[in-house]
Amino acid sequence: MSTSATDAPRPATFRYPAAIAVAALVTAIAAVPVAAARPYLAPIPLVPLVLAGWAWRAGTDADTDGVRVRALLGQRRVPWSRISGLVPAGARRVAATLTDGGQLALPAVTPADLPRLVAASGGELTRAPSTRAPAEPPAPEPAGQPPAGQPAQEPAGQPPHESAAGA
Repeated sequence: MSTSATDAPRPATFRYPAAIAVAALVTAIAAVPVAAARPYLAPIPLVPLVLAGWAWRAGTDADTDGVRVRALLGQRRVPWSRISGLVPAGARRVAATLTDGGQLALPAVTPADLPRLVAASGGELTRAPSTRAPAEPPAPEPAGQPPAGQPAQEPAGQPPHESAAGA
């Protein structure tokens, strides 16, 4: 059986929602009258313009060769051979663990995107073996002893013990 070009893994592109860039552009336009009021307020529209540029450009591209992380002013290409693992870095973020021990944040990639990211690499998503020791089962309670954290019960037919403080 031969593999065709259609069987090759497809590159994956991860970007922030375009709504962020659009909202920033609208904010920049709305800031123009404020900036025109006084000369020292002129830089105000630049802040949302920079945010719009970041939202439009930042993200992660993955293919069979590696991962390209794009930021506002630069990019970094990391081959898969330098990536030892992909780990969630919070509820909505993912980082690549590098073979030199460092980590590389993957912008716009969420834990739900991990299967698509791995598929773009041409590999498989496997669960790393746990580095934690297996939990030991609790030791059995000695006969006649109450479980930890519970008060001792008096045998039936005997009055409870009185403490010296209560007498």
